[in-house]
Amino acid sequence: MADDPYKILGLAKTATADQIRKAYRALAKKSHPDLHPGDKGAEARFKALNAANDILSDPEKRGKFDRGEIDAEGQQAAPEREYYRDYAQAGAGERYQGAGPAGFDPDDVEGLFGAYFRQQASRPREGRDRSYRLDVTFLDAVNGAMQTLTLPDGQTLNVRIPPGVKDGGVLRLRGKGEPGLRGGADGDALIEVSVFPHPLFTRDGADLVLELPVTFAEAVLGAKIEAPTPRGRVMVNVPAKSDTGTRLRLRGRGVAAHGGVAAGDLHVVLRLVSGPVDEALETFLKGWDGQTGFDARAAMEDAA
Repeated sequence: MADDPYKILGLAKTATADQIRKAYRALAKKSHPDLHPGDKGAEARFKALNAANDILSDPEKRGKFDRGEIDAEGQQAAPEREYYRDYAQAGAGERYQGAGPAGFDPDDVEGLFGAYFRQQASRPREGRDRSYRLDVTFLDAVNGAMQTLTLPDGQTLNVRIPPGVKDGGVLRLRGKGEPGLRGGADGDALIEVSVFPHPLFTRDGADLVLELPVTFAEAVLGAKIEAPTPRGRVMVNVPAKSDTGTRLRLRGRGVAAHGGVAAGDLHVVLRLVSGPVDEALETFLKGWDGQTGFDARAAMEDAA
């Protein structure tokens, strides 16, 4: 008999869905068999965590468990049955009290319910879903990819990462969960995706943002410079007299097109960097009459 899923995840019965998700992810990281090679106990703990999360992360299953309709393994809880023999063994005057209306044979009660439970036990039963976690790089989440997931028992699943999948998103692989019983359909594999951040790109829906450093000369005079994108490097035209914060749009260079949805855009935000200042530039600036009346800090004064 499996332990209480709340106990396995270290949660109270009042835990929110977000608390359940965070507790499962934290414990799964510590107990993943890949971190404990050869440790059968780690495999057992990981399986128990998945089973507990399978129940508590599903509002319908969690409700049934809380009401006692299913057990900690997700199986239908059999209702308590009282047989006429329980009454037959009672004291005088207590036999058959509450066993049914007069003239009704208690043997018929047992036979009726026995037939019902035998029928229920012979019906097909769908297999339970299994929950897993998969780490995905930022670019794989943007472009889409095929990745292999190694299961606790050593088997593998080929998982297609669709373009645009988000951190915390769940992928469903039909029929890759626990096998069904007596001809019932197999359960599904539910794979929660954890997307790593990228050192250059950030995401805004289907669009991406890239901060691109430019020199003072490139910003003032304009230039054609190389910039990275999720699908290779491209040349970008920097307009003359650009400033820090100038935004350039590269159409179709964001999240890849998928499912009839057009590709997002890449927004390039320019950031001026002074770089090394040589003697010639320093001498020029000292002798340059650059008084144009422009106050670079006027906005700060208005906000003070």
